[in-house]
Amino acid sequence: MDDYASTDEEYRYSDQDDSLDDDDDDAFENDGQDYGLLSSKAPTSQVITKESLLAAQRDDLRRVMEMLSVREQHARTLLIYHRWDVEKLFAVYVDRGKEFLFREAGVSVDEHRDSVVHASVMCEICIEDVPSDEATRMDCGHCFCNSSFTGWTEHFIVKINEGQSKRIRCMAHKCNSICDEAVVRTLLSKKHPDLAEKYERFLLESYIEDNKRVKWCPSVPHCGNAVRTEDDNLCEVECSCGEQFCFNCLSEAHSPCSCLMWELWTKKCRDESETVNWITVHTKPCPKCHKPVEKNGGCNLVSCICGQAFCWLCGGATGRDHTWSSIAGHSCGRYKEQEKTAERAKRDLYRYMHYHNRYKAHTDSFKLESKLKENIQGKIAISEEKDSTLRDYSWVNNGLSRLFRSRRVLSYSYAFAFYMFGDELFKDEMSEAQREIKQNLFEDQQQQLEGNVEKLSKILEEPFETFQDAKVMELRMQIINVSTIIDKLCQKMYDCIENDLLGSLHLGVHSIAPYKSKGIERASELSDCWNNKANNTGVTTDHDWASGSGCRDESGCSSRKRARKEGVGGAGFFDLNLPAEFVDRN
Repeated sequence: MDDYASTDEEYRYSDQDDSLDDDDDDAFENDGQDYGLLSSKAPTSQVITKESLLAAQRDDLRRVMEMLSVREQHARTLLIYHRWDVEKLFAVYVDRGKEFLFREAGVSVDEHRDSVVHASVMCEICIEDVPSDEATRMDCGHCFCNSSFTGWTEHFIVKINEGQSKRIRCMAHKCNSICDEAVVRTLLSKKHPDLAEKYERFLLESYIEDNKRVKWCPSVPHCGNAVRTEDDNLCEVECSCGEQFCFNCLSEAHSPCSCLMWELWTKKCRDESETVNWITVHTKPCPKCHKPVEKNGGCNLVSCICGQAFCWLCGGATGRDHTWSSIAGHSCGRYKEQEKTAERAKRDLYRYMHYHNRYKAHTDSFKLESKLKENIQGKIAISEEKDSTLRDYSWVNNGLSRLFRSRRVLSYSYAFAFYMFGDELFKDEMSEAQREIKQNLFEDQQQQLEGNVEKLSKILEEPFETFQDAKVMELRMQIINVSTIIDKLCQKMYDCIENDLLGSLHLGVHSIAPYKSKGIERASELSDCWNNKANNTGVTTDHDWASGSGCRDESGCSSRKRARKEGVGGAGFFDLNLPAEFVDRN
């Protein structure tokens, strides 16, 4: 059985637990990320650093060069056109053929090279003969001088400054061919080395900017890393810097909320929309100056600071006299639509407060529980010094990891419920009867999860360092069993959301990242061996600064996971998904 981790260090607790700010919406961002359990499966994402970017790019270049028997520049042109999607490129090649593939991307493969060297050539813009060493003929056959006002160099400068450096087309009219990157680099280096460096950087970074499977880590301040995933875009990953984020929208990891739900929720919590809602519920606009006025007494004749008197019941301007039977010059006993609008605003405000209060309650619990790490490590240290037969306390750390993971899920589930059962997104998608059935189903599961999370939180606070061995073993079994139940409830909730609640309701828009029992996967470091392998296949090397960490195995795959270390007493960590009795037997 593969271990989650093998030392306390590998749980990667955050050092910033005590520095959480008061912003509820950012409470989970970058905090608690180190509590997730390490996956025992092969990582499906890799961290690309500045040093390993060239190696990552060359791996895709190598595949295209070998498949199509083309030079590196042409492979890069094809990949940039297809946004570095090798599978899509190969699919076009199989379906439409090599000629269509090259023509569509603007690749001309040496069809017009002249093997005879002439002393002079005709520049097709200047319409004059120029020395052959002062002109350049591209693969498409068009020849222009290098350094005149209308020559290649000026053309390259204009295109780079316009932001088109990744695909600089030939100057000839209606020519779709992409210029040779080596020519661009050589001509610019002679007079404008800064632009040549800029051009080189754009070509290199196109692997990230244009690649749907690679995105910059959204950490602030930026760590300089990018992350590549082999999964669908709809997943949650952790960069080597510790930042956990949704790969689809680049915001903090937010499942079981969809990206749209989370965007709406954070905006609703952040901006002044609820302040406006409160004003709508508790104030009336002055009919003269239109400023909001709050009533501070029982009388329904109110006055604005501008001096205008008006009726609180309907908001209409009145005279200054108020008797038991009427307000001077005014009568408002008839039903007005404004009253209906105010009641709706009041109802929406109370509904939002219900979900936000529970979201905030679990956020606050997460803040407080984050401080358990130091306390639990202290308890473990005391327990290990006791004269006891127990030496492995990894079950405490595993239980703590499960608590943090499930607390996050529980907190975000309230943001999900706010939109799932409200009128903002699915008003016309479900009948009231269907909405009620789905809401009851979800809330039952949410309540079960909530009860077990609170139970685990209470158990972990027990002073087990003072217990006898028999009681410690009993506590151990409780933590293992409750952790297993919580994991199953989380999985059940995600399945319910995907299959029973969302179903066919805009599934493409509101799809959620899958639940991972062992926590958000930490991306593996991209190997420097990629670069070595690329060089061994004949890929030309334009840089010599690429370096990385780790290595690839014999199959060419990146390292599966960090080397496993032996735990305390040589025992590995157990799998929280296994029943307690199975763990005891092993």
